[in-house]
Amino acid sequence: MRVKILGCSGGIGQGLRTTSILVDRDILIDAGTGVGDLSLDDLSGIRHVFITHSHLDHIVSLPMLVDNIFEQLVDEPLKVYANAQTIAALHEHIFNDVIWPDFTILPTADSPVLEFVEIQPGDIVDIGNRSLRAIDVQHAVPTLGYCVANGEKVFAFSGDTTTNRTLWPVLNDYDRLDVLVIEVSFPDRLAELARESGHYTPSTFAADLELLDHKPAIWVTAMKPGEEDAIFAEVQEVLPDTPVNCLQSGTVFEL
Repeated sequence: MRVKILGCSGGIGQGLRTTSILVDRDILIDAGTGVGDLSLDDLSGIRHVFITHSHLDHIVSLPMLVDNIFEQLVDEPLKVYANAQTIAALHEHIFNDVIWPDFTILPTADSPVLEFVEIQPGDIVDIGNRSLRAIDVQHAVPTLGYCVANGEKVFAFSGDTTTNRTLWPVLNDYDRLDVLVIEVSFPDRLAELARESGHYTPSTFAADLELLDHKPAIWVTAMKPGEEDAIFAEVQEVLPDTPVNCLQSGTVFEL
């Protein structure tokens, strides 16, 4: 299983791409601006998209992805997996024939190129030799994290979240956890803003990490532009005995 980070920033700017993760050639987790760096050939191979939540930085490339590979999807529609609230938001605000065409009824209602699949926390979707498990996490809107297992190794992505008691038991339920990509969006000095918007700071992340039984490779993601150095320094300060890495676009995990 090959996991490539297409985007992992909490915002945009030169060289910055928002959240999107490519699993092998056919699965995306989130569809942030990082999708735009894929070649047309790479885009044409995507058939499954797992969305964590409805915020724009995680869905912005989805409408244009469907449009770009429309012909390739006529015989095999793009499946977008998300919770009910996210699907409703995508229907109402994006694929509504005002902002973007409603590809759930194109080219015909009986044979569309886009299919929404509702999933709930705890659901497991098997695609080839990969199993993706949806996890309830705590954010400003209903949000899912995902664990991806291939029968040998496990990759976990928190999605956007703050202090919670739902992610960690699921991670501990696996026999092993090889890679954990987890958001830490704000420095501790913005703790109130982080709390109100549903994000971790270094201190709140460190406190929750005590709930994890495994010792995976930990990669911090979704840091706000301009705050990356401060946030990562604080993470290292509050977790002096825990190896932690700063995620970058282009990082690849071979699992």
